[in-house]
Amino acid sequence: MVWRLLAVATVLVLSILTPSVQAQAPAGSSSERSASQAPSVETETYRIGPEDLLQISVWKNETLTRTVPVRPDGMISLPLVNDVKAAGLTAVELREVLTRKLAEYIPNPEVSVTVSEIRSIKVSVMGEVAKPGRYELKSSATVLDVLALAGGFTPYASRSKITILRPEAGTTKRIPFNYNKVSAAEQDNFYVRNGDVVLVP
Repeated sequence: MVWRLLAVATVLVLSILTPSVQAQAPAGSSSERSASQAPSVETETYRIGPEDLLQISVWKNETLTRTVPVRPDGMISLPLVNDVKAAGLTAVELREVLTRKLAEYIPNPEVSVTVSEIRSIKVSVMGEVAKPGRYELKSSATVLDVLALAGGFTPYASRSKITILRPEAGTTKRIPFNYNKVSAAEQDNFYVRNGDVVLVP
């Protein structure tokens, strides 16, 4: 009996004195790898479009600093450089173009370009949705965002057979979109572009 009591006491003392250790998955474990490889929303840099409003700033030059709209032909007008094509470019690309052009008149111009208001993304949603129609987006939006704007699906919608019709280089590209796979993180969600038509059969 005595040796049993001594053994129990020893175990209790060791359990109190020994610090607890929290189990941690090693770096690069399977759980971390699966999380890093999980499909995520596609990110892409916004490209300027007609009717967008741009804030052009040239450091220490108030004459050239102004807010300008992108015309329907995709051009903007600025002093010195006159007409410059903006549609289809990112803000960074347009800044580089303006910097090069202004360098002919101003030494080392520092230019910044900000899209202050997006007006150029117009997307249509057709078929088995609650509110089919044409939507003018004020910011970048994914397919799921647009479907939500359209009020979601009707009971008859075929969620696995959605198609995005995208005008591209004079043709129409068909992009399949399976809502069920996106919901299960088996397919990426992605951003719509101006002119896209989302068909829900």
